[in-house]
Amino acid sequence: MKPGLVCAVDVGTRSARAGIFTAAGDLLGRAEHPISVFLGPAGEGEHDSEEIWAAVSAAVRAALRLAGASPGDVAGISFDATCSLVALDRTGAPLSVSASGLANRDTIAWFDHRAGAEAAQCTATGHRVLDHVGGVMSPEMATPKLAWLKRHMPRTWERLGYVFDLTDYLTFRASASPARSQGTLAAKWTYLAHEPAGWCHDYLAAVGLADLIEKAGLPARATVVGNDLGPLTPRAARDLGLTRACRVGTGMIDAHAGTLGLLGGHVDDPGIAHQFALVAGTSSCIAFLSPVPRGGPGVWGPYLGAALPGHWLGEAGQSATGALLDHVIRLHSAGGEPDRMMHRRIGTRIDELRAREGAAFARRLHVLPDFHGNRFPHADPDALGVVSGLTMDASFDDLCRLYYRTAVAIALGVRQILDVLEARGVRADRLHLAGGHARSPLLRELYADATGRPLVIAEGDGVLAGTAMAAATAAGLHPDLARAATAMARPGRERRPDPVAARQLDRDYAVFLRMQDHRREIDARLRAAEAEDDSEAASAKAASRA
Repeated sequence: MKPGLVCAVDVGTRSARAGIFTAAGDLLGRAEHPISVFLGPAGEGEHDSEEIWAAVSAAVRAALRLAGASPGDVAGISFDATCSLVALDRTGAPLSVSASGLANRDTIAWFDHRAGAEAAQCTATGHRVLDHVGGVMSPEMATPKLAWLKRHMPRTWERLGYVFDLTDYLTFRASASPARSQGTLAAKWTYLAHEPAGWCHDYLAAVGLADLIEKAGLPARATVVGNDLGPLTPRAARDLGLTRACRVGTGMIDAHAGTLGLLGGHVDDPGIAHQFALVAGTSSCIAFLSPVPRGGPGVWGPYLGAALPGHWLGEAGQSATGALLDHVIRLHSAGGEPDRMMHRRIGTRIDELRAREGAAFARRLHVLPDFHGNRFPHADPDALGVVSGLTMDASFDDLCRLYYRTAVAIALGVRQILDVLEARGVRADRLHLAGGHARSPLLRELYADATGRPLVIAEGDGVLAGTAMAAATAAGLHPDLARAATAMARPGRERRPDPVAARQLDRDYAVFLRMQDHRREIDARLRAAEAEDDSEAASAKAASRA
């Protein structure tokens, strides 16, 4: 017997991960199971919630075996997930959110931008809830997606009994509690956790969602992260291979779990506000915790208690980073399936080419990485990517050059985020890295050198570690989440920037900023031409009526 263990579950875009931890924060076993993503012709992304639960169950059972633990050893479980939306009817059965009409497509993926028009309408309200989403509503947030669902799929809307953020769906499946995390509601649903009322009903009415509270089965008040929601249900205990003695803790959004895992150990440090988390996988989140609210244009937040009670969380980010590197591999004729072996092969060849060519390697190739919009600092979901310096070369080495310069662009995007925040008085002294990018030697190097900050690389799995802290709190292994964070935090490995490489990246950064200027100029010219065409068409129509 190993009493006092906890289980943490992290559901990303394409897989579910589970880890078994001790109350001291040691990771004993970790397992992963794939999940499907159904992509539509216009960039829609959908999941099957039943498949997600099955993947979670498989990952938990496998992690338990790898840890050499018994089901009764696990005292608590908690979940983190992407900010995807799950639609269920009044009985808890799945409802289609898809143009396909398939019932198992019941989950709108976080990256789905189908609600662009609805997001613009949310922004046009000018409501004060926008102060906590950077002033511009993103189509990745919940209310525009829900407004789209009500407008375009009225039959689904009529039958709704629940809509869950994916994290809350998982705790619902585990415990049967319909409680919603303060982390999910504050960050994605325009719930103002710092105000007594929480919900702004006038905002919901203004965007056509006056009936949202009833339709989505939303509570009047959110539940703090790490709160004990009760024991596993009999069915959930069977599915997960655990016992009914296991308590279920309120969870978090995946990036916020990573933020807690990376920064929670600094909760008693007065300088915590200058320690930033970089949680980077399919997309990237740059987050910071502070005892006082800090935000501004383009910053998502500040959200009270999104990861740690009593602390405000602010977040900037990039919509596609790991997903962009995957896309580059698929796009190039010398690419293929972007699995770990392909990424490793490309990384090895980049090392060889850089050793041979030095600073001349891919020097005239430059990329703007906004292939799926720009979260920060431009807050423009319609921003486009740019590649400058292509040739007729279609070799594998050419793919390596494009991949490398895309990775450089992602790192320069992080530098720009930090520069803009620092200009507003929000300074990062150190970056803490977790997620898939922490396994990439190339990205670890570029993040340190491009930003000029020491990079602390999490040992183990920083995202699962944050969720384990919530599970341990719910299980009563620590008195509160702050004490769980300090007790379970693990030091990382520090990488300091290379001043020689940093000088070359300074030159690349100047080009990066200039390319953004050129993109703005091109977009302005196109808008002016479209306005002129519309005016001429209107004049012609008026003349024909006359």
